[in-house]
Amino acid sequence: MARYTGPVCRICRREGMKLFLKGERCFGPKCPIVQRQPAKNFPPGQHGQKRTRRPSEYGLQLREKQKIRRMYGIMERQFRRHFEEAERRGGVTGENLLQILEMRLDNVVYRLGFADSRNQARQLVRHGHFTVNGRKTNIPSFIVKPGDVVAVRPQSREREYFKIVAETAGSKQVPEWISRDMESLSGRIINAPTPDQIERPPFNEQLVVEFYSR
Repeated sequence: MARYTGPVCRICRREGMKLFLKGERCFGPKCPIVQRQPAKNFPPGQHGQKRTRRPSEYGLQLREKQKIRRMYGIMERQFRRHFEEAERRGGVTGENLLQILEMRLDNVVYRLGFADSRNQARQLVRHGHFTVNGRKTNIPSFIVKPGDVVAVRPQSREREYFKIVAETAGSKQVPEWISRDMESLSGRIINAPTPDQIERPPFNEQLVVEFYSR
């Protein structure tokens, strides 16, 4: 499956906002979005400065969809499946979509502070370092449910990386819909996140609904 492996800061520059793709660097002064003056914050590439045309309605919808998809690190086909699932659920489709994305296993590992970025969380899950309700789960797109417990496998806790996590992750805040136990390096899903409980850039998920409803 194709996946972008280039410099992720270019993605943030393309979208014109922080998507928090590079861990701690995104919160420091080395972030390109912070370093550049507003007048120089144009998209990358030799034609970046020339993209001054007012985007069409389709262009606005596309860019909003790309922002969300890229922040969560999901390919188009899988993102479309998540959208179709959000449509099948009752309620507001845009809010359902964000809820599904937040309850992916790789995102939960990231929200618990056990990884510096969603990309790193996805790799840790792929390598089989986590369990869901005591069962080893190595599928990053696995959707957790309220009451589920996500934990680092006992065998993995002896690794140097997770020893460092045990010392440092406690200083990272977790969202209201998750409780964390640093003693066992685990977290419990309290409830499905509501829109006001999701920490994210100012997305307009309604534009994504309009994009797929064309």
